[in-house]
Amino acid sequence: MSDVNARIGDIVNSNDIVLFMKGTPLFPQCGFSSRAIAILDHLGAPYETVDVLQDMEIRQGIKAYSEWPTIPQLYVKGEFVGGSDIMMEMYEAGELHQLIADSGIAVQG
Repeated sequence: MSDVNARIGDIVNSNDIVLFMKGTPLFPQCGFSSRAIAILDHLGAPYETVDVLQDMEIRQGIKAYSEWPTIPQLYVKGEFVGGSDIMMEMYEAGELHQLIADSGIAVQG
């Protein structure tokens, strides 16, 4: 499991914003992943995604890595933020935009 943790750690720490999701941004494979992508797209910040359906080790490993049982999972500047429900609550309160701004991540037009 430590090899998977190292792979996940590399992904999390080498991207300002990364979303572990089911599917891809163009073709999400669950409603929660679709909602997470919609939120990120609306914020206009650049992000990377990892399709956990393409890698079973990552699909299981990310749950242990974050100690969070569900997917999608959002990381900003290496820190676990939460799943789609938490993202929605933070987005509606303006907290997600503030977190991204406070992290020094440039938002596109």
